[in-house]
Amino acid sequence: MYIVGIAGGSGSGKTTFAKKVLKNIDKSDAIILSMDSYYLDSPPEHIFTSSGNPNFDHPHSFDWELLNHHISELKAGNSIDCPNYDFKTNSRTETTTKIGPAKMVLFEGIFSLFDKDIRSMLDIKCFLHVDSDIRFTRRLHRDVNDRGRSLESVIAQYYETVRPMYQKYLDPQKQYADFTVGEETDVASTILASRLKEILEL
Repeated sequence: MYIVGIAGGSGSGKTTFAKKVLKNIDKSDAIILSMDSYYLDSPPEHIFTSSGNPNFDHPHSFDWELLNHHISELKAGNSIDCPNYDFKTNSRTETTTKIGPAKMVLFEGIFSLFDKDIRSMLDIKCFLHVDSDIRFTRRLHRDVNDRGRSLESVIAQYYETVRPMYQKYLDPQKQYADFTVGEETDVASTILASRLKEILEL
């Protein structure tokens, strides 16, 4: 099992990049695992902000125990029952989605390179470095159009948690990446896909 980690700030295009890579390799051999599925059903109280809102951009908002277990299972060639997370209610649904087994996993998420144990299971580590104004604009459109958020709440959350957490926790993950990708991901995804196809054919 070969695992590629794709990290980057919210709105950096991690999911889009993973889909571009997947488009260029045999989809029967590879799958995408999103870290968004592993938000805790109830965030711990100590990461709530002074205004009483949960900080979804803090490392402690994720279920690391389950995520580590699932990546270990995928690495061993097994399947997992991935949780489904509803961003409109900020909670897990009662259903799960079976993922794997597969020859290759594209693991994308804001903290995909954060945890030492998970990093040790990644064969390639990638970080998407995109300017903050572009990330903010993308996040704004996504949260309003797809997640039922108000314009005001997205802007408030950006300045309260998204921006400071990126500077404190997310940006430093670049030091663990094997390579970084800028705003133009077409060429990078094609090159990465070519390398992954070579690995799949071994």
